[in-house]
Amino acid sequence: MSEKTEVIRSKIWQEVAEPDNPFAAATCYCSGYDVYGEMLGNARWIEFLYLLFKRERPNHSQAQLLESLAVALANPGPRDPAVHAAMAAGVGGSTHASCLMAALAVGAGAYGGAREVLIAMEAWQACGQNVEAWRERLTHPPGEERIDVWLPIEHPPGFDPHGASCATPVRQTLALLAKLSPGLALPWLEAERTALEAIADCPLALSGVAAAALIDLGFSPAQGEMLYLLLRLPGAAAHALEQEELGFRNFPFFGAGLTVANDPAQRHEHPTGAPT
Repeated sequence: MSEKTEVIRSKIWQEVAEPDNPFAAATCYCSGYDVYGEMLGNARWIEFLYLLFKRERPNHSQAQLLESLAVALANPGPRDPAVHAAMAAGVGGSTHASCLMAALAVGAGAYGGAREVLIAMEAWQACGQNVEAWRERLTHPPGEERIDVWLPIEHPPGFDPHGASCATPVRQTLALLAKLSPGLALPWLEAERTALEAIADCPLALSGVAAAALIDLGFSPAQGEMLYLLLRLPGAAAHALEQEELGFRNFPFFGAGLTVANDPAQRHEHPTGAPT
């Protein structure tokens, strides 16, 4: 009987084993590129990231666009629910891995999270650069085809349901990415932003800009969802570590709003000696 050979099937990654150890790789290829023999020291991290997902090398415009998007998304800031979750985990003494998992769990949803980006990218695939198609999509969103773990989104995807006007960082990011983009979505979004905001009855959000950028880079909605989760983790990690050092007494949220009912430290002694 011939011995069965186990095969790892991947178009992304191939390995050549060391002569003296079949469990250690001597050479690693990512979509045909020798990672440690050729790419290391020559390729930028953002180029390698694109290669992993797309299985082809990005051109200059694609690499520049993805790198600028990564900078824009790297730190959503302490007010972002995903970063806030990581901060709360850090100040509460959770493990560092738990801080990142908290950020991923909260940042995965349909309110400013990765699921919203996926839904917005699906809208781009369906509507393209057609204002009337967007009007129909935003005012009469399609229902879910099957029961999912995700609840139906409750606002136009890619827009801020609580915003008063389009935030300055969103406009700045859109303006830069539209100049860099080799695609059609970002320039069209910049030109039609106010019209789309009027249809949606709320301002454009950074998740909407990210969705358009990921479409112009040729990623699928599933790939975009993954990348959005990944690219927002650096800020969550940094803020979690900072809060761990500062301690819970310096946590920036809710400090003035927390009161202890019947706090023994606040009791006053009655003249008879009995507490009031």
